[in-house]
Amino acid sequence: MSEVGSGPKSAEDMSYEQAYSAFERILSGDADPTALGGFWVANRWKRNTPEELAGFLDAMRENSVQAVSPNANPVDCGANYDGKRETALLGVAAGLVSAAAGVPVVVHSGDRVPMTEGCAYRHVLAELGVETDLEPEASAEMVDSVGFGFYDQSRYNPGVDALSDRRSEVGVRTFINTVETLANPADTRVHLGSFYHLSFAKRIIETLRESRTSTVERAILFQGLEGYDDIRPGYTKVAEWSDGSKELTDYEIETANYGMSFERDDLEVADVPADSAKITEAVLSGERDDKFADAVALNAAFRIYAGNDAESLEDGLEMAKAVIADGEALDSLSKLRRVA
Repeated sequence: MSEVGSGPKSAEDMSYEQAYSAFERILSGDADPTALGGFWVANRWKRNTPEELAGFLDAMRENSVQAVSPNANPVDCGANYDGKRETALLGVAAGLVSAAAGVPVVVHSGDRVPMTEGCAYRHVLAELGVETDLEPEASAEMVDSVGFGFYDQSRYNPGVDALSDRRSEVGVRTFINTVETLANPADTRVHLGSFYHLSFAKRIIETLRESRTSTVERAILFQGLEGYDDIRPGYTKVAEWSDGSKELTDYEIETANYGMSFERDDLEVADVPADSAKITEAVLSGERDDKFADAVALNAAFRIYAGNDAESLEDGLEMAKAVIADGEALDSLSKLRRVA
């Protein structure tokens, strides 16, 4: 606490070992509640370095995360756990389309995580009639059976889940909001995530490089809608990194060139969990051929591209539209409901 608690300008950075030790103690439940709140707020003031985030990440993965790998090689989709409040959550539909195209996908979330406490993956899946209260072994089996799997934070990351009330009381986002998205409960080699600003994407890549437990060898990050792993309409930044590369590659795409010729407001819904579930089923069944269908197809294309099954987004988009048109994506949803 002494290193980071002296204020935004005078605070010192922690070493990897200090950050690891601090979060290890927090996860053990031994931290004094007042000191814990102060530590979180102090870290928010100073902004964490990649070395610190790697220490936090590795402490979590070694002391809380119960990772279970499927036989498949899925893409890990690490959306912000605090969820969405305004726009449809399209990652379930996109993941099922990707699975139907031959690229397995893993998603993971908590339940009304601070600070947004919005709609996350588990809430849309529950609306679709999919069981989400799963042990990690069952989640891995789901991936192998369907090509799409959900990991429940309370089951695979109980140490962090137990901190939910304290995080809510602190009242601000903390470093946990960052590292929980990198938990990688299936120990995948490919991570797909989102960011608000490119500088944050660079910090995430550096965190993965500094981590001593991460299995990620390739990462695709983009500017997400409400910070989630749904593509933002308009001009969108994308960042790519592969293990061994010294620098990430970043570029900008215009989503209108891929069919998303509409604005953010067009993806807003009244009831995010319920409406997202209805949109998912309607798009996969071919009943909707509108802005939501276009957004699902492009988000699926990113997952297909991240999994290296398409050489470009254009190729991934073509694959996504094909499996929606021939009903294979809807079959994936039917399988998901039966397995769970």
